[in-house]
Amino acid sequence: MSEDGQGTQGTHRWFDDDAGPVVRPYAMTRGRTTSRAQHRLDLIAVVIAEARAGDPEADRTLSPEHVDIVGLCRDSPQSVAELAAELDLPIGVIRVLIGDLVDDELVHVTRPVPPAELPDESILRDVINGLRAL
Repeated sequence: MSEDGQGTQGTHRWFDDDAGPVVRPYAMTRGRTTSRAQHRLDLIAVVIAEARAGDPEADRTLSPEHVDIVGLCRDSPQSVAELAAELDLPIGVIRVLIGDLVDDELVHVTRPVPPAELPDESILRDVINGLRAL
């Protein structure tokens, strides 16, 4: 490749002059598109840093993106969607990276209660009415 970023034929460019070289999202996940914990990671799942996470920057096995996720979640719990927006990464990449951190026990994920498991509104009204009657 020549110094101007063009191939030998001068027709293919692999980077944008303004953005610089592009790193494909799958490179951050080492080609993985899923993780063991991914099935639990919907957009509103909340990611919380574990107290024992220590200094993630000292862990040489973590990528800069892993460190960023732990840092953001240490400041305050973050949803999966918030992390993707803050780090400007695709949701699929964020899910894989969070799955890695869950496996390493550096973060844990809490899921919202599915609507099907919430109590019926009429039952709650009956309870309130019963309490008022006391």
